[in-house]
Amino acid sequence: MSSKHPITVAVGDGIGPEIMEATLNILDRAGAMIEPEFIDIGEKVYLSGQSAGIADEAWESLRRTKVFLKAPITTPQGGGYKSLNVTIRKSLGLYANVRPNISYDPFVKTKHPDMDLVIIRENEEDLYAGIEHQQTPEVVQCLKIISRPGSEKIIRYAFEYARKNNRKKVTCFSKDNIMKLTDGLFHKVFKEIAQEYPDIETEHWIIDIGIAKIADTPQDFDVIVMPNLYGDIASDVAAQISGSVGLAGSANIGDQCAMFEAIHGSAPDIAGKGIANPSGLLHGAIMMLVHIGQPEVAARIHNAWLKTLEDGIYTGDIAKGGPSVGTMAFAEAVISRLGQVPSAAEPIVYSNENAQEVVQPLMAPLVKDRPKSDVARELDGVDVFLFNNALTSDEIGQQLEAVAGPEFKLVIITNRGVKVYPGGFPETFTTDHWRCRFQLSDDNKAPSNKDITKLLNRIQEAGLDWIKTENLYRFNGELGYSLGQGQ
Repeated sequence: MSSKHPITVAVGDGIGPEIMEATLNILDRAGAMIEPEFIDIGEKVYLSGQSAGIADEAWESLRRTKVFLKAPITTPQGGGYKSLNVTIRKSLGLYANVRPNISYDPFVKTKHPDMDLVIIRENEEDLYAGIEHQQTPEVVQCLKIISRPGSEKIIRYAFEYARKNNRKKVTCFSKDNIMKLTDGLFHKVFKEIAQEYPDIETEHWIIDIGIAKIADTPQDFDVIVMPNLYGDIASDVAAQISGSVGLAGSANIGDQCAMFEAIHGSAPDIAGKGIANPSGLLHGAIMMLVHIGQPEVAARIHNAWLKTLEDGIYTGDIAKGGPSVGTMAFAEAVISRLGQVPSAAEPIVYSNENAQEVVQPLMAPLVKDRPKSDVARELDGVDVFLFNNALTSDEIGQQLEAVAGPEFKLVIITNRGVKVYPGGFPETFTTDHWRCRFQLSDDNKAPSNKDITKLLNRIQEAGLDWIKTENLYRFNGELGYSLGQGQ
């Protein structure tokens, strides 16, 4: 008999302990060859003084087993606590979040009986980088980080997933009509990589209409790849219209490690009542079994779960007011049907070909190992951000023109991205946060950061309070910054 595969397990917070117990009971009775190692993470660890929500010994287990089955956890509100989910995904390089969304009609009521799509969500970048600052009393900012290597990894993963799982189409969602640099890069990389997969159909949708189409005609999609925040929202929408968010599991895949979980949260309002649906975590565990090379056990569990629904046994979220059972009773119903298959639906079959492991070698080598870029970068100017709650835009503009000096010229002042100088409208609402764009004067042929430092000193001496800067660059002659609205 083969040895058991070690996995790291966290029972989590809220309903986590209940649904994890149910899930592990099913895995054990189905013959899963796993050896769980339990770790503490989440709310209890946060409140013990560990701001990351995870202790060193837990990291040791995760990095050794390389497989993590995680129940939902609670991040305490306020207090500067960082999301543990995001921390784990980024620290272990789990760049691909895989969320299947399948209609289980006729067992679970849905308006979309033909739905069978997979959302591949970038898992490390975008606004979930969590880089935020309060810059003035009225304005906070969050940096949206999109990198070429990060985009290449997730997009290539989506195409490889489609090919490995006999999917016919990969769709990209972005908002590059507005965010032309960040989302523009993601879409550009998608088009580049798509050329390497001529056997797979491709398309692109702007995120707002794309999610609307998921809600209306999900059967039109197959595999969808998108940046982090969009993927989080779109996958919850897709899961809900398939029948319930409580049914959906997800895989978080990296080059070295993988994490499997339900997509829903810890639901503290129903914790301890024994009514939570374990299906989302169970589906995460099914994906885990395929990942570690136990596809027969995964299929055995999935088919027993389908047979349980076919026999009309539901938890409350699926019954929607009809007869229902609790968490453990549902798990026992699945266990009693192990070895059975549904009669009203095609039985599930998994094989090692469905495993989620990424194709080697690593898709994005370490920065020191990547070819050095030959892109020419030229300094084109600087955006200087001011805190001001006393002067008008015209008064700020006149002072800045006086201190621009020989190196720069003031070209525009914006407030929340909209031009307010020169020639702004009095109707434009303004805050205490002002972006002042300086571009090179005609005589400044060899600009440097020293020129910017001199400019900042002059601004400070004029009594204006600058709070940050952003250098403006051209890359191979193309603008590496967005124009202000109205510029």
